[in-house]
This record gives sequence, structure tokens and C-alpha cells, in this order.
Amino acid sequence: MKKNPLKVVIIGSGSSYTPELIEGMLARKNEMTISELWLVDIDDGWHKAMTIKSLTERMVKHAGVDMKIHLTKDRQQALKNADFICSQFRVGCLEGRIRDETISLKHGMIGQETNGLGGFANACRTIPVALEICREIEQLCPKAWLLNFTNPSGMVTEAILKQTNVNVVGLCNVPVTMQKGAAKIIGCNEDELVMQIAGLNHLVWATEIIHDGENKLPQVLDAVLAGDNSMVPQNIPAFGWPTKLVRDIGLIPCAYLRYYYQSQDMLDDEVIEMKEHKLGCRAEVVKDIERKLFEIYENPQLNVKPKELELRGGQYYSEAACELMSAIHNDKRTIMHVNTRNNGAIAGLPDDCAVEVSSIITSAGPKPLNVAPLPVDVLRLIQLMKEFETLTVKAAIDGDFSAALRALVLNPIVPTGKILEKALEETIMANSRYMPQFSSLIQELKKNS
Repeated sequence: MKKNPLKVVIIGSGSSYTPELIEGMLARKNEMTISELWLVDIDDGWHKAMTIKSLTERMVKHAGVDMKIHLTKDRQQALKNADFICSQFRVGCLEGRIRDETISLKHGMIGQETNGLGGFANACRTIPVALEICREIEQLCPKAWLLNFTNPSGMVTEAILKQTNVNVVGLCNVPVTMQKGAAKIIGCNEDELVMQIAGLNHLVWATEIIHDGENKLPQVLDAVLAGDNSMVPQNIPAFGWPTKLVRDIGLIPCAYLRYYYQSQDMLDDEVIEMKEHKLGCRAEVVKDIERKLFEIYENPQLNVKPKELELRGGQYYSEAACELMSAIHNDKRTIMHVNTRNNGAIAGLPDDCAVEVSSIITSAGPKPLNVAPLPVDVLRLIQLMKEFETLTVKAAIDGDFSAALRALVLNPIVPTGKILEKALEETIMANSRYMPQFSSLIQELKKNS
């Protein structure tokens, strides 16, 4: 049955990741016809968005695809009758991430954009904007699918699932990288294995890797513990796991679990990098990578995604986002690892919360696969972090300082006491432009300063 051509919207089109998305769409031109592509951004990202539009036009022409490209600041115009919306915006731009990481490190905390104090701040900037966009989607394109890879993806997806009627799926390239790495270790094609992922965004474990009718997870785990970093995203330097701990758990952790299994080591490394690296924290390194990428994007001869984008950490985003889009559009029923409503997939978590699990992708969205009982300590960590996420979402929506403190006290990588209250107040003040929900607290802090 012939499918209607699609209208696709990219919110945050000035992101350096956008060429990865365009590449994925063009690679699937025979699976889904995109007649209109709307690129949306705001004043702060407009120059980058114009650069992306020009590169997109060259890429589309090079691929021989008939697709109308629009660039606008009018989000509502772009959303009207859309079929798919890709969300990849960053409230406060990279400067916001730099502030988050700098404040965290100043107070002896790990600086990270999706976890700890930095992840909390990112969520509080982002969730209100995401919900505002969703209210527009409900009015202008209620049947559309929102593919969210705006960070922190899990918490943003959680808020949308609980607060709106929007069809949403959260995405991350980490599980994609893990699956490709497992195939490399086994020595097979990626489509020859089935890997099950379970947990929360940036807090997942591979629980099974089925190939030729056998669970090859023990073989892959041996390779990982022996130093094979094939399952680690390219932008993360090679590292070693605490062997006895991980082997006893018997599951393969994603790279972000370093923040829990090796917290002090991670903090020590960040402090050293901050002092010794002339660019400072990781966010400043990313900003420099992005600057260099846009210099490449501005080359009028460039008409494909440049290899240098893989250094940004966005490798395989096109495969995650565009394959998901195609799978929903074509009812492909392929297995993908996504953020979706739990619906009993992980026992011990609320049915209505967002989890990152392997799911069958249908035209009605993801159908999560049931997860075998997890080791008790793994489940307890997931439950703890889910409560951190739940309280963070409440704080982000209501401007609730008490909920914020309760959330951060639960987080294993956040120190508690007076230092936490001081760091949290400083973070909210530094983000006052982007956190109006905390206006009464901000006024009080200004009065007492």
C-alpha cells in the first residue's frame, strides 16, 4: 500500500547533529517519502540554523531527492499537520551546559549534562519548553509522533508521557553503539543478533545477547572486561571496568554507569582535565568541537555528512531516529532500544514511568519486551534513579525547591548537606533566565545577596 508523503519537523535544527539526521532520512528515501522538511530554531541558534539549511539543501540535491526545505522561527507554522517531529533543542545553548558543569565541579561534584546537579539543571531548563511544544502538537498535529533526543532524554520523555497526550518516543545512541559493538565482538552482522537492553536513559544494562540460538552475553562480557571498548561511544575515551563487580553482576553496563561504579575516579579525572586542559570542562571541549564542525559545514562544496561529526558523540543518531521513524511509518515491527512507557516491562517500577528498554516498533508505537528479573542491586539502583527523575520532573514543572533537594539527595553521585543547598541555589540563580518556575526563590535569593 502506497504511503502518503511525510511532513517532518526538526526543532533545534541549528544543532551540529542535524546532518546526521538528514543523512539517515536520505538513506531511507525508498522507505519513506519526505515531501516537506521544516527546520525550526530561535534567535540564539539562527546563524547555525542557516548554515544547516544550506548544507541540507546541498545534501538533498546530491542525493537526488525532491524535498522542500523550510527554515523558520515560527514553530506553530512548522508543526501544523506534521507527521514526525524530531526534538533536539538545548535550552540555554552550550553556555548553559558549561555553567552547569563548572558550578558542579566548583562544589566538588561530577559535572555531567544528564545526571547529578548538571542533569537536574538541564531538566529544569528543558522540561517546561518541551511541554509547551507538546501543547502546540496536541492542537496542530495530534496524530504526529515526537521523537525526542533532547537531553536529559529520559526525564523529558517521562514528563511528556505523564503530562500530555502526545505520541512520544525517547531516543539515545548509546544502546545502538552497544549493539553494534556486540556484533563486532561476536563477529557477526548486527541484524544477526538480538540484544535486550533494560534500565533508564544513560542507566542501562545489556541483559541478553542472542546469536545462533545461544545467549552470547558471557562471551561478550569477557571481551568487555578484557578491555574491548567496542560497545563504548567513540567520544568516550577507553577505560576499564571494576572487573570483580561487573562480572559478579553478570550484565554488561552502558558506559554512563561509570558515574556510579567509579564515581570518585570520574570526579578526579574531571578535576584534572579542568585544570590541565586549556579548554576546561567537557562542555567547553564540545563547544570547540562544534565550532570546528560549523566551519566545515560552511564549505559550499560539502554535500554529505562529514566524518568529523562522529567526534561530537552523535554517531548513529541517524540510525536511531530515522530507523524509528521508518519503523513506525511502515509498521516494520523491528526491535529497537527506546525510552517509552514501562507498562510492566521492568517489574518493580511504576507502569506509567519512562524506561529505556528493547521494544517492538509498530505503527502504534513501541511495544516494550518483558525483562527477566534483574539482580536486586541493579533493580534498586534503577528504582532510586527513577525516584530522582520523578522528583526532578516535579521540581521542573512546579519550581519546587524542596522537591529539587529531595531529588538530589537521592542521587548517588551528589554530595549532601550545606554544600548541596549552596550549589543548588547557585545553579538556579545562574539559570534565572531559563527557570522562571523558581521566580519566588530567585527573588528571595537576590534580596538576601
